[in-house]
Amino acid sequence: MQYLLMCCINEASWDALPATERDDVMRDYGELIRDLAQQGRYVAGAKLRSTATATTVRQRNGRPVLTDGPFAETKEQLGGYHVVECSHIDEAIAIAQRIPSLRCGGTVEVRPLDHATA
Repeated sequence: MQYLLMCCINEASWDALPATERDDVMRDYGELIRDLAQQGRYVAGAKLRSTATATTVRQRNGRPVLTDGPFAETKEQLGGYHVVECSHIDEAIAIAQRIPSLRCGGTVEVRPLDHATA
């Protein structure tokens, strides 16, 4: 089973951290990803750019509506994601607990992927 680990953090809080602390977190992410890849559990993932670079797409009256920025005003923003292969959700949660940004106020939502086709 594949699980999506959605890593969220308050961008302003992240940006306020000293550069050395941000560098340490990102180094630890690299180590985690290498470890998961060696175990055959890492499927994919990426760090996202700032929400200032986002465009939200909606539809109103059958026409597209584009908005700069994220889809909602939230305290935390999606900063990155990882797709991992695990035999059950407890393994995915254990991996989520190793996400380095947790120590600076981040959160991780763990959700199974649904590969069912319509």
